[in-house]
This record gives sequence, structure tokens and C-alpha cells, in this order.
Amino acid sequence: MDIFGVLTMAGGLALFLYGMETMGKGLSQISGGKLERILERLSSGPLRAVLLGAAVTALIQSSSATTVMVVGFVNSGIMKLTQAVGIIMGANVGTTVTSWILSLSGIESSSLFLRLLKPSSFAPVTAVVGVCLLMFSGKEKRKELGGILTGFAILMTGMDAMSGAVKPLADVPEFTGMLTMFSHPLAGMLCGALLTAVIQSSSASVGILQALCATGAVSFGTAVPIIMGQNIGTCVTALLSGIGAHKNARRAALVHLYFNVIGTLIFMTVFYGLNGLVRFDFLEQPVNAAGIAAVHSVFNVAATVFLLPFSGFLVKLACLTIPDSGAKKGPGNEDANELRLLDVRFLDTPGYAVEQCRIAAVKMAGLSREAFLRSAKLLEAFREEDAQEVRRLEQLVDRYEDGLGNYLLRLGSRDLTERDSRTISMLLHCIGDFERICDHAVNLAETAEELHHKKLRFSRNAKEELEVLTGALREVLDTAVEVFEREDTAKAAEVEPLEETIDDLSRELRKRHVRRLRAGECTIELGFVLADLITNFERISDHCSNVAIALLQSGEESQEAHEYTAELHRGENAEFQRAYEAYRKKYTLP
Repeated sequence: MDIFGVLTMAGGLALFLYGMETMGKGLSQISGGKLERILERLSSGPLRAVLLGAAVTALIQSSSATTVMVVGFVNSGIMKLTQAVGIIMGANVGTTVTSWILSLSGIESSSLFLRLLKPSSFAPVTAVVGVCLLMFSGKEKRKELGGILTGFAILMTGMDAMSGAVKPLADVPEFTGMLTMFSHPLAGMLCGALLTAVIQSSSASVGILQALCATGAVSFGTAVPIIMGQNIGTCVTALLSGIGAHKNARRAALVHLYFNVIGTLIFMTVFYGLNGLVRFDFLEQPVNAAGIAAVHSVFNVAATVFLLPFSGFLVKLACLTIPDSGAKKGPGNEDANELRLLDVRFLDTPGYAVEQCRIAAVKMAGLSREAFLRSAKLLEAFREEDAQEVRRLEQLVDRYEDGLGNYLLRLGSRDLTERDSRTISMLLHCIGDFERICDHAVNLAETAEELHHKKLRFSRNAKEELEVLTGALREVLDTAVEVFEREDTAKAAEVEPLEETIDDLSRELRKRHVRRLRAGECTIELGFVLADLITNFERISDHCSNVAIALLQSGEESQEAHEYTAELHRGENAEFQRAYEAYRKKYTLP
């Protein structure tokens, strides 16, 4: 092979790896995190978990991505370690689909139908269709499909380039001699493991081996141990992802390693033991791309069938390797563990990471509402325990805002779909509003504490008026949280008229207080307290309005949301006026 052959080989390898990366990224984007959520929710039985792991890996074309995701699930407490075992085994089976797709490049036939299956025939078509979708389609889903098709075409083009470049090596004695060295089981396993560990993709390393088959110098005896090593080398990605994770997550990565190592040892022992007794003549024969795909599939399916009944043993072995320290969780940490949903491993699958952020933000919204409801009760009857709980909730919400904000900013730098970008922007706006709502709840709790310690009492009229305002505020906060949780843009339109009603009530309360003050029915000190209460109520209502409008502006109809808010300020929205009148009648001051 001359210098130009080396350059062609290197270029083909670069195209192959880039095409695989592009196709995998496109598949991940078009799934929008749905595949990961399926894994998360539907992995109850061992066999079901294996089938799901195989199906998801076959679709996203990466066992490493599936396994890393599972490590993230376990680390976040979403999935139990026992559930993860089946998915990990299934991922090994699912990754064999890639090798069968790549084996199409070795098709040699005069049949028109079979020739059409050859990548050199259909890759140009997928490239043209993919590029047209990327350049001329305005719809995001079609662009994502274009990315998948283009990635696949690049992948197959790179595969063909590698195969063509290495064909002359068949006449190079040094190359064939080197391959003979890898026929030794240990040397072949080491070679396969190192190659896969470096590029961190068993599918890619199997593809490279399939490309080398074009020389005709790779025998079954050489390919088998290399393929065994490739299965061990792919564990490196999961092991690296387990660094810094919780114990069960590290155990999940070890389960992946033990499954492949034990499976390989058993397979190699049985295979070479039988070879010593029977002598497999086919080991000396050249292997083609389909033969490598067959060996890859037979090993992974056989290992899964054999070891699935012993999945509990793999879990115990991982637990023995990483034993429990005996330390127990401290009290009161349960809520904070919700932030474990924001695992850094999910950043590689942005669609799923965005969904995890939304779940955590909904939890944060619920905590803010709980803080307000408790502070409202304190105004009726002060209890020190409830006041402390409001402060605890506020500190927890602060942690949520910090954790979510930092995670969302990191997520924003990833390759996102337009919809995910809008969602991240909406979440960043809303978590700030929910944090401020919790701050105002603490202010209300402190005001209630001041009233209790100074033994101050509002007049009967002032109490009744505050009850009406508090009722309206409960409803606007409940509506805002519900709208945020369900992403209900239709119901979001109900928040603004209720917020306007609360503003009207606040202005009227202030006027009535001034009248009572002039009549000597209220003290100046109580007037200051009442003014603080009303101000905090108004601010909470304003933040609820911000949440609803942020949700409206994050949808596909964001332009209509801008027009909607403009109409509200001009008083031109008939639906708003009807809702506003209804709320005014509902919340009438006595």
C-alpha cells in the first residue's frame, strides 16, 4: 500500500466514524428522549428488559450510549440495579444489528434486487435525499431525518473507501503475518479490546474489522478472538461514566464488564476446547463481513441466553467488588435527592436531559406552592414548626434553582432541537419566578411571626378582606403550577385575568385601609404590616403571570403569545375580558 492508499484508508476511517456519530446523533434527536423514557419505565421483567435494551440499541446504533444511559438511571435512583442488568445484556445483542447493516457492503451478486441492497448502490440516494431535507425542509423533524440519512450515507461511503484501500494489503506478506499473530486467542482479544477502548465503540471497531475482510487475508481464526476482545473493550465507556457516580451506578458499569468478561471466558473455553477435540477447519478459511456479523451475533445472543438466569449472581459480584460502607442516609435528604435526576451522563442525550430538567422544575414549583400554603396558614394561626418548615422549603428551592440553572446552562451548549432550546429558555425563566415566590412565602411567614410575637390583630373587616385576597392568590398559584406541570397553553390564558383581579383587590384593600386609618379603626403599625402583606401577595401573583406568559412564548405559536400579551395591554382580547369579569364576581370584597 502506497502513501495514497494510506490516505484513502485514513479518509475512509474518518468518514466512517463521522457518519456513525452523525447518524447516532440524528437518531437521538428524532427520538426526542422517548426511547430513554421507555427504558426508564418499562424494564420490570428480565426478559422484557433484554428485549427493550436490544431494541433501543438497535435504533440508536450504540450499545455504549445505552449502557451509559443505564448507569445514569441507576445513579439517579430512577432504576434499580437489578433492572439494569437485563437492559445491559440486551444492549450487547442490539449492537449486532450494526454489523449486519455494514455487512451489506460485501454483497456480490448479479441479481438486481441484491445489487440494490449494496451500499454503493443506495448510499448515494440516501445522501441526496438527506441533503435535500437538510437544506430545503423547514420542518425540524424532516431536518433530523435528513441528518440520519446523510450520516448513514457518509458511514457507508467511508466503509467502502476503507474496504477499497485495504484490498492491496492481501499481497503484502508483512500484513498477513501480523494477522496470523492475532490468531492467538490472547493476542487477538487484547488487540480487539484496545482498539474498541480507544474509539469507544464496538460497532465502529467491528466495522473496521469488516473492512479489513476485503483483503481476503482475515480468517475466522483471527476474527473470533478479536471480536471477543471488542466486547470487552466496549465496557470502557461505561466504566469511565461510572467515575464519581454513586455506588449502584458504578456497580451497573461493573455488571457490564463482568457480563462481557465472563461470557467471553466461557465462550473461548468451550470454543477452543471443542476445537482441540474436533478441529474446526473453517478457522483457516477467509471470513467476510457477513461472517463477522454472524460471529458477533452468535456470541452476544449465546452469552445473554446463558447468563440471564444468573443475573442475580452478576449483581452480587458487583456488590462484592464495591461493598456498602454501612453509612446511612441522614434525615431530610429525600427531597434534595431529586436533583440526582440531573445526571451529567444525560447531557449526551439532550432530549432526555431536557425532560429530566422539566421533571425537577415541576418538583421545584410544587415546593414553592407548598411554602406559600404553609405561610398562608401561619397568618391564620402561627406555629413555630410551620415557620421553620417554610424556611426549610425556601433553602431547598434555592438549591433547586442553583442546580437546575447550572445544568440548563450546560445543556444549552449541546446540539439541541429548536423545541428543546425553547423549553430550556422557558425553564430558565420559570425557575427564577418559582424561587422568588418561595422568597415571598418566607416574607409572609416572617410577617406572621411578627404579628404573633407583638400580639397584633387585624380588625374583622381587614381579616375578611385578606381572606378573599388569599383565596384568589391560592387559585392563581395553583393554576400557574398546573399550567407549568402540564404545559397547558390553553389554561395558561386563565392566569393573566386572575392576576389583574388580584391587582384590583390589592388597590381596593389599600384604599379601605386608609379609610379605616382615618376613622381610627386601625393603627399605623398594623398599616405597615398590611402593606407588606399586600405587596408580597402582588409579587407572587406577578411571578405566576410570568410563568404563564413564558410557557405561552415557548410554544410553536410564540408569535401569537406576543400578540396575545399586547392585546391584553390594549384591552382588545374578548376572552380575557370575559374571564376577568368572572373572577371579579368570584372574588368580591365584603
